[in-house]
Amino acid sequence: MPIILRLAGRYIQRRLLQSVLFVIGVALGVAVVIAIDLANGSASRAFALSSESITGRSTHQIIGGTSGLPTSLYTELRLDLGLQQVAPVVENYVRALDLGDRPLQVLGVDPFAEPPFRAYLTNVTLSDSSRSESAPRAQTSAFGALTAFIAQPRTVVISQSLAARYGIQPGNTITLQPPNGSVDVTVVGLLQTADDASAQALDNLILTDIATAQELVGEPGMISRIDLILPDDYNLSQIQALLPAGASITTPSQTSGALGQMTAAFELNLQALSLLALVVGVFLIYNTVSFSVVQRRAVLGILRSIGATRRQIFAMILGEALALGFVGTLLGLGLGLIAGRGTVNLVAQTISDLYFSVDVQNITVDPVTLLKGVAIGIGASLIAAIIPSLAATNTPPAGSLRRSGDEEQARRLLLPVTVVALALNVLGVLLLTLPTSSLIISFGALFSVVVGGALLTPIVLIAAMRLLTPLMSAVFGVLGRMATRAVSRSLSRTAVAVSALTVAISVIVGVSVMIDSFRWTVSDWLDTTLGADIYISAPTITATRADADLDPAIADQVAGVVGVDHVVAGRNVSVVAPDYPTLPPVNLNVANGELVSGARRFVWNEAGSSYLAVLRDSADKADGIAGKIMVSEPFAFKRGITQESNTLTLLTDHGNQTFEIVGVYYDYSTDQGSVFMTDNVYHQYFNDPYVSSLAAFLSPGADGAQVIDAIRSQVLNGTELVAQSNRALRDSVFEVFERTFAITAALRLLAVVVAFIGILSALMSLQLEQTRQYGVMRAIGLTPRQLWNYTLLQTGLMGVTAGVLALPIGLALALILVTVINVRSFGWTMRIVLLPEELILAVAVAVIAALAAGVYPAGRLARVATARALRNE
Repeated sequence: MPIILRLAGRYIQRRLLQSVLFVIGVALGVAVVIAIDLANGSASRAFALSSESITGRSTHQIIGGTSGLPTSLYTELRLDLGLQQVAPVVENYVRALDLGDRPLQVLGVDPFAEPPFRAYLTNVTLSDSSRSESAPRAQTSAFGALTAFIAQPRTVVISQSLAARYGIQPGNTITLQPPNGSVDVTVVGLLQTADDASAQALDNLILTDIATAQELVGEPGMISRIDLILPDDYNLSQIQALLPAGASITTPSQTSGALGQMTAAFELNLQALSLLALVVGVFLIYNTVSFSVVQRRAVLGILRSIGATRRQIFAMILGEALALGFVGTLLGLGLGLIAGRGTVNLVAQTISDLYFSVDVQNITVDPVTLLKGVAIGIGASLIAAIIPSLAATNTPPAGSLRRSGDEEQARRLLLPVTVVALALNVLGVLLLTLPTSSLIISFGALFSVVVGGALLTPIVLIAAMRLLTPLMSAVFGVLGRMATRAVSRSLSRTAVAVSALTVAISVIVGVSVMIDSFRWTVSDWLDTTLGADIYISAPTITATRADADLDPAIADQVAGVVGVDHVVAGRNVSVVAPDYPTLPPVNLNVANGELVSGARRFVWNEAGSSYLAVLRDSADKADGIAGKIMVSEPFAFKRGITQESNTLTLLTDHGNQTFEIVGVYYDYSTDQGSVFMTDNVYHQYFNDPYVSSLAAFLSPGADGAQVIDAIRSQVLNGTELVAQSNRALRDSVFEVFERTFAITAALRLLAVVVAFIGILSALMSLQLEQTRQYGVMRAIGLTPRQLWNYTLLQTGLMGVTAGVLALPIGLALALILVTVINVRSFGWTMRIVLLPEELILAVAVAVIAALAAGVYPAGRLARVATARALRNE
């Protein structure tokens, strides 16, 4: 090994604590990125596996409208077109108390049509009671045995892993709770899997026959979809000619791609926030490597004097950073894998709350994720170490022995760094003004503003110390003046530490303001939207399937309860918009009355204050327009709907119909957006007699709790329907809200931890560099307590400066997140809400973190031996 590398290795061993701080900075940054990437990847893979287990090898799918597909279509495809690889499917989500009370997907199939589509059905273990009497006992894995459960009503097959987790054996009875009731079924078989991926794919699946599935869904004679395996050159027009109105033919990839778009912006936002922690880590790495150069200033000067070249010095410093970065990266990978378990649960829960049901039982470790972590860790270490490595090579041997050289260079760089900072801020503003909806450009602007603001730290630090000197002198006397001057004199150390802390606190401010803005906006929206006193619906099972097919007669029964003034019935369904095949289906909200308690807020509204009457009176066709509707802001944003481009074509039970959009309203229930239509227009084009939910308005003076009890006992008794008050519904909405931002809060905390380590490293640097100065102070009469106070005053000043500087940077960050990234990601417009207590708390966190980081160095300085300190050269 070359002697230069041996010297680097010895230095790492001798300065173990400093090396540990370097490693921790890299490890935390890498761990956050890995954990978020694992969570996103695992959730996406779990959904993909689940989708593949449902779609199997099908190349095309026929999906029905609001009422599904008639079973006669399956017969026509087989007999009239002669298609053999066709399989009917009934789908629904249920809950089962015996199986963890989590969303499970029911798949109703025809076993005789299944073999070409879903190969896992050929490996099933059946209970003794489900075997055919003529079948040999050894025939427990043949596909033919699967047909045995058709002869028994209400029988299901579940995965072996799911059964083992909850102690379910073939022959046991479990209770399933679909949206419209509860059904007892018997488990007659267990699906066997050959590998972990297959086990995960089937873990939330309940397999049953068509008839039982139709009973669970509540639609006898109807199926959810038909799977097909068609040749590449097959003429789809033959199939399309047989399709009933409201049905369409699509491909599994098109469907999964549209669903994948739902979470794309959410996952990108998490990845960007995770990179902010890495930005803080880069400041820490830079500070640590600079510290190592300072510590060996004399050694480097001697090495240069005896013939060491610039390249060798550069290789030694960079080699140390590479070695420590490699160790930190490995540690970060391990921490990321450990943290990934908790992170994936948070991400999966959020996706299930907001988008679609996803069940993640195992973390999927993609090699690309690990390579990404390695590249980020090593890359960040090298990038942060290049500047101090170059500084070590550019200093002449004589200058290496002078500490003042570093500060002189820091002063010379003050103007260029400030210019770069201003340029980055200008670049960020210019990127934000570009007419684009690209999130990559938006996040590029955000990082430009954050980094640019952090690079303003040196000039701000100098100005702040000058402004604070009179105040510090008046309050703390000589120690106060010494502390402000010490911070300014050691700019090469203090500026980097304050920059790291500034970035961390600005993240706290920005994300806190964003969350507060979201919370207050949603609260105001709920105050307007939740106008009814009591809400009645089926239990929420998944984010996309919380509705049930309720008999509309239940509305009259609820209206007849004493204390109820009137009832508004609503219907929530998904319909296809043919003009937007790459986007998810349309969330169509139908109501026979208004639910809002005040004036509904609109982005724009051509129908005026009587919009409900305008929509209701538009049922008669005119000029090719089927009727008038309103859409939510996210829906309009994702589809480019404006006052000039204000039509929407929907696939109804009577074919494609074009509707005129007369208004865009603010709505925060889903980032996929929704369409509002009155019930008379809906029933004209959809053969759907059901309702999904009811909203009851109380008579003046009626007691809400008593009315709810009366509704439960007189109307809902014997059903699975839930009646809840306005307040209870609001609380449930905010429970989802808090879960959604739980991972964001964790990222804020981690950024502060990394910054704390950074400022601790900086203070240790100052302690080492100024050891002789502290010895002189002690020799001329400074007491240990005064030395302690002197050190904490410096850290406190650094914390105050970081906290104050972080406020404008954090507010700029919040402004970009709320008004640009949030709109481009989700289509929501929110008002900025600034809570003074949040801003005060952010500054307090900065000061407390700085003071806490100064406790250890201050304690060491207070115990320093004067003679030993004076001997230090």
